[in-house]
Amino acid sequence: MIRLIKALSASVWSTLAAMAVISAGAIALVVSLFGLRVSGGLALYFVIWWVTLFAILPFGIRSQVESGEVVAGSEPGAPSAPSLQEKAIWTTLVSSVVLLIVVAVFPLAGL
Repeated sequence: MIRLIKALSASVWSTLAAMAVISAGAIALVVSLFGLRVSGGLALYFVIWWVTLFAILPFGIRSQVESGEVVAGSEPGAPSAPSLQEKAIWTTLVSSVVLLIVVAVFPLAGL
């Protein structure tokens, strides 16, 4: 799984394509199984995706000081290799699972 995500994050276009396919699949599943409207699924997914992004961003970060390569004029605590494309795919995968769980719990909450 990790190798597949690294391969998909090799270019911007493959990252965007993977994110689009995973997102569309999750939203289509929510719409077909739980009767949520597409607009509601998109809105809920958007909110979950952004919250999940900020939860996933800190994972695996090494600062420039830790890696021993401080760029002159930059903050030494800044990440040396943030791997944003990989994190975008991980965020999309985790958000899709969270979306399915949240929508499955809706009937229990009376929504």
